[in-house]
Amino acid sequence: MNWLSRVRNGIPFLPKRQVADTLWHKCGKCGSMVFTKEWEENLFVCPRCDHHDRIGPKARFDMLFDGEKYRLLPTPEVREDPLKFKDSKRYTDRLKAARTATSERDALITAAGTIGGRAVVVGVQDFAFMGGSMGIAVGAAIVAGIKAAMEAGTPYILFTAAGGARMQEGILSLMQMPRTTVALAQLREAGLPYIVVLTDPTTGGVTASYAMLGDVQLAEPGALIGFAGQRVIEQTIREKLPEGFQRAEYLLDHGMIDMVVPRAELTARLATLVGYLAPEKAAA
Repeated sequence: MNWLSRVRNGIPFLPKRQVADTLWHKCGKCGSMVFTKEWEENLFVCPRCDHHDRIGPKARFDMLFDGEKYRLLPTPEVREDPLKFKDSKRYTDRLKAARTATSERDALITAAGTIGGRAVVVGVQDFAFMGGSMGIAVGAAIVAGIKAAMEAGTPYILFTAAGGARMQEGILSLMQMPRTTVALAQLREAGLPYIVVLTDPTTGGVTASYAMLGDVQLAEPGALIGFAGQRVIEQTIREKLPEGFQRAEYLLDHGMIDMVVPRAELTARLATLVGYLAPEKAAA
């Protein structure tokens, strides 16, 4: 080993990953380097370009519920790996890796609490867990959340973020589309509101089912919302599609959603909607 290598190896540099994770955040849209603390205080929104980063259930619940107080509802137990699926990895191994990375049981977490003093049940899909993919566990969690809302007589609010159905569960994942649709019909018959907040990204079978069935459809700025990808659609219809046609703002202009709400205004907007749609039943 030469003298330069000895000197270099003897300098106590901090690991590169540690510095990046603790001090700086690089915006996924504009590429700006932002202090992590500033980024977090701005609700994980880039202060330079207003890009809304993806966030998990805990961060979402802390932002929404009054005083950051809420009660997590138990995740329903379902049969795992019903098809004994294996591609480059076993499905059970993928589940273990996702649970280790997120500390969650599956891709949808439900909690009960109050927003603006009004009781609600909120479900949040976590894209960090296998792309938020819709499987049996996600379907069961949505149905359980709807039942909890019906028992409590409160609105049900769902934040969607998914790449679609979970391929490792095949047709069983697709069956969650009618399953959740039936549960939402029961919620509507009970006279309780269903509010959807579409976050980045919401695609595939999720968009084709419960994500588009809300009494009110909200979206975060810049969220990607669609069924198939833009390239697939262009190849199918053999036409060039407009720029940003699957973004929240384009869908708002063309009547597919009701409003685009910045994250900083979302809690107040949801409190207002709950007050309008369930003024008596939603009282805490």
